[in-house]
Amino acid sequence: MNAPIPTLDAWPEQTIRGHSISGSRYTSREFMEREWDGMWTRVWLLLGRAAELPEPGDWQMEPVGREEILMVRQQDGSIKAFYNVCQHRGNPLVDDSKGSNPRRFVCRYHSWAFLPDGALQFAPDKEDFPQGNPCGKLRLAEVQCETFAGFIWVNMDPECAPLKDHLGPIWDEWQAREVGTWQRTMANTMWLPCNWKVVLDNFNESYHVPTVHMGATPTTDRTAIAGGINTYFKETQFDLANEGHARMIMKGGYGAGVTDADGNIVEPLASLLTYWELDPADFKGRPEDTREALQRAKRALGPDKGYSHYATVPDEQLTDAFHYTLFPNFAVSLWADGFHFLRARPHPTDPEQCLFDNWWYASPASVEAELDDGTSATESLTADGSDDVQVKWLTCGEDSIGPAIEDDVAVFITQQRGVRSRGFTGAYLSGQEMRISRYHERIDDYIDGTL
Repeated sequence: MNAPIPTLDAWPEQTIRGHSISGSRYTSREFMEREWDGMWTRVWLLLGRAAELPEPGDWQMEPVGREEILMVRQQDGSIKAFYNVCQHRGNPLVDDSKGSNPRRFVCRYHSWAFLPDGALQFAPDKEDFPQGNPCGKLRLAEVQCETFAGFIWVNMDPECAPLKDHLGPIWDEWQAREVGTWQRTMANTMWLPCNWKVVLDNFNESYHVPTVHMGATPTTDRTAIAGGINTYFKETQFDLANEGHARMIMKGGYGAGVTDADGNIVEPLASLLTYWELDPADFKGRPEDTREALQRAKRALGPDKGYSHYATVPDEQLTDAFHYTLFPNFAVSLWADGFHFLRARPHPTDPEQCLFDNWWYASPASVEAELDDGTSATESLTADGSDDVQVKWLTCGEDSIGPAIEDDVAVFITQQRGVRSRGFTGAYLSGQEMRISRYHERIDDYIDGTL
């Protein structure tokens, strides 16, 4: 007997208090300090990727604000996280983003050596310390660490609640996707001249999509704009979780921009239909019918093509864009086989800069598949399938961060200039932008100590 098809779970209704969102939240060093002490050091943050630490002693280091977090695979297979700082005089232990030290980490200042589990193993002239031999007394300062969906999450609050409590409904939804097995196929990172919240505000709404990405005008029929998804707010599902996260579900936009003047299905939809054993000619003049047809075909043919996760997700997740914003700094669009990873991290000292990641992960089956037009069967920008691609560090103003997202980045930069103005007296939000208001309320609740 076939297992029942999963259904889409509802998220609870939320009350929005409303927030003026003044420009100083993006420019003030004082607010940046309050945000760091009250929020950043108390929330779960997605940092590393477990698959990049296959062997004991393998490590990753990622910065977040003024801290650098060192994540190390242990002998028992677990992962521990530490502040990247020697306990002698505060020198960082590592400078690179990843490496392998199966024996120990040696500080290049005075040769203090720490084991992968954080214990101090060696200190020169140990008999010369009035307070006694530091070995056996000192350890690297550990950070709370858990793994989920293939990623490494850390929390600088030693009294924090478990990660599962923080993620709420996202925990079950992402487990069903099997994203822990997916491969990174694009990884572009750059410093941007804007506050990190400018980035997250943008990815908390789709109101900007027709204008920024599609050149819409006030008279444009927003329901008929060409694109891979339908961003029309009246047909989009907006959800908020008790834990502060948000979800936006946009239907596969197969009803616009996918036919020629005679109604024939054109690329890339034509090759996608063919891959799933559907004849594009059968949908001449009715492209809107391809969404449900693709859902049925993927449901029936997916397992034999290697798409094992199709059996555990509802029909909507086979065609539609599930865009999540995870508090505080991570946005992700989950497609049937593509995981668009968008993360912003604060600058150590400057509220008007942030570190931005535009990465992509793809399911194993989609990386291996190829459509008739030579492109991948996933929505991703794939590599050769052999391994995760390495991060490319790019320069804002000189390099492109990636297709489509470069349009967003251009607006991030101009918006940061605008919020400095005395003429900006606060955001005037539409109903479809209420996720932004909720986001800022959540930040204030951390700062005020109510969370």
